[in-house]
Amino acid sequence: MKLKEDINPLLLQVFRSVVWVYSVVTFLPWYFISGAGVNQARAKRVKARSISGLPAGPYRSVNCIDRLVLTLHQGVDTLDKVFEYAASHFPNRDCLGTRELLSEEDEVQPNGKVFKKVILGQYKWLTYEEAFNESRFFGSGLAALGQEPKCNIAIFCETRAEWIVTAQACFMYNFPLVTLYSTLGGPAIAHGLNETEVTHIITSKDLLQSRLKAILLDVPRLRHIIIVDSKPTNWPDMPRGIMVNSMAAVQEIGAKPEHSKVAKVRSLPLPTDIAVIMYTSGSTGIPKGVMISHSNLIAGITGMAERIPNLEYNDTYIGYLPLAHVLELSAELVCISHGCRIGYSSPQTLADQSTKIKKGSKGDTSMLKPTLMAAVPEIMDRIYKNVMTKVDEMSRLQRSLFILAYNYKMEQISKGYGTPLCDRLVFHKVRSLLGGNTRILLSGGAPLSPATQRFMNICFCCPVGQGYGLTETCGAGTISDMWDYSTGRVGAPLVCSDITLKDWEEGGYHSTDKPNPRGEILIGGPNVTMGYYKNHTKNQDDFFVDEKGQRWFCTGDIGEFHPDGCLKIIDRKKDLVKLQAGEYVSLGKVEAVLKNCPLIDNICAYANSDQSYVIGFVVPNQKQLTTLAVQRGVPGSLEELCNSTDMEFEVLRVITEAAIADKLERFEIPKKIRLSAEPWTPETGLVTDAFKLKRKELKTHYQDDIERMYGGK
Repeated sequence: MKLKEDINPLLLQVFRSVVWVYSVVTFLPWYFISGAGVNQARAKRVKARSISGLPAGPYRSVNCIDRLVLTLHQGVDTLDKVFEYAASHFPNRDCLGTRELLSEEDEVQPNGKVFKKVILGQYKWLTYEEAFNESRFFGSGLAALGQEPKCNIAIFCETRAEWIVTAQACFMYNFPLVTLYSTLGGPAIAHGLNETEVTHIITSKDLLQSRLKAILLDVPRLRHIIIVDSKPTNWPDMPRGIMVNSMAAVQEIGAKPEHSKVAKVRSLPLPTDIAVIMYTSGSTGIPKGVMISHSNLIAGITGMAERIPNLEYNDTYIGYLPLAHVLELSAELVCISHGCRIGYSSPQTLADQSTKIKKGSKGDTSMLKPTLMAAVPEIMDRIYKNVMTKVDEMSRLQRSLFILAYNYKMEQISKGYGTPLCDRLVFHKVRSLLGGNTRILLSGGAPLSPATQRFMNICFCCPVGQGYGLTETCGAGTISDMWDYSTGRVGAPLVCSDITLKDWEEGGYHSTDKPNPRGEILIGGPNVTMGYYKNHTKNQDDFFVDEKGQRWFCTGDIGEFHPDGCLKIIDRKKDLVKLQAGEYVSLGKVEAVLKNCPLIDNICAYANSDQSYVIGFVVPNQKQLTTLAVQRGVPGSLEELCNSTDMEFEVLRVITEAAIADKLERFEIPKKIRLSAEPWTPETGLVTDAFKLKRKELKTHYQDDIERMYGGK
């Protein structure tokens, strides 16, 4: 999608003439230097084929057409061996990095709210050898505290170096690691701990105080709490029978000769042993624990690594997404398997403009300058809207030149060309938001809008690999080819996965559909996990083994395969609602279209089957809403504007125009909306840690508004 040009026609003609002359003069040398022909061929090549010859598949990557790939390195078939391999090949290279906290202060905002601001120093690094030894001693110390092999142990902690050290310790000593999101509520935490019968938990001082402490009496089996923070802390008011130790103290115990000898006789894991029980974020109810074996994770990271060109030890990855999410855990394991550096961050300290960074000091991307980065669409959408808002604030000449450069680059990359002059003169400031060295961005967790994907490709001067996978498939399924600059697709199957399409009669999707086969996406292969923990009924519904012994997972997502073997997600079974008049509405499709509207930061479409129209809950963009209110002469604070029926009408008018422009059907366009002044964050419980909508919780939260919009109140 081109940006609309707003420039004097004469100046536009001059600019185009200069570009034309420049293109003609540089065409031949640049064509051969840049390898444009090769890039085009790579982008257009067939990337996967149906191995059965049928339109439904199974589809398999052409890079492994004879058989799926199971492991990265020969003989490295468990996760402890992955870390041993890395420590032996890259012992003195940086492994895990954490920024030093220099100072912390409270900053009072104009509205009276107090925000905590930090000034951070340089990254301090553990080498691969040091990280390996820390993990080994920690695992030995846990064993000395009574943790038994094949007995579950939990981690409830923010993303940080200690999380990975803990995970590697558990992999070494065959302790199945139960992972819990740091934003889960008390009942969900207690459910996970009780269901898995853990006696030991690793957490942080903040989470123990703010969340865990309140539910300790509801977890009767718990005996040991290990705090990852370096400063020792006394907890005199713990329930009777619970011991609290620091991570450093447990490592000291594990380093003692009488305990470190355990390493020689420890219970080595088998590929089929459970490595992780990962509790999903619970978008549809109580979180489910997904049992992931060592071989599952190794297959998954093998598939991901194959799709990242030139991955090596010189790469630097920035870790800030929740490690309790399979996307982040898999990405970091991929990096460890290749000796990359991992520097830790958080969404609040990521960039110079992030909420916790004191004005004038540096965010984490500026200090780390990562080459690799993963993000969920919610974060990319925010970056896109923030940058485009700044573009709108430019002078007319600046804005026009930016748009001309944007459209020129979009045309060039579609032909396989680079645009080094545009990158240096126009886009370097945008690129510097992520440190300036990013060579690959990986998007996962939810579909990325074509507009945002194209924007990231152009302005950050690197490919955006959009991936598709689920916790139940170790996050692995597909990743788009780095030379493929098409948008809206999630790429071809990874070398660890087969994908087939199953007809869905109710939704009207069939493998015989023209021009492309469509249906429910089923993922099969060694990365498909062992099922849900203590949930036999759900396992029977969602997993099955075919006649060849291959394990499959039914995703509930609807996709279509394009002729080059790439998959596009087009719908979701659970998001489909049949209206009173018989029309089917895909709520996810409506949301994906309307989130491109600058006025919308987030939206949840809703429909009752006994009603004839769709409604919506909208988190508006504060700046855009305020501007619209001034234009329409509506006074008030953000909360007052969101409660104004006049502003509801005005926002609905803008939404309707955007929906019509994007060719939504009449019955798909929301007829009534409710504006929300409160952003939806994992802390509010209305979205998951991956920022997916929790429809059940949103329905409960807005129940009165639903009744009002449907005429009940």
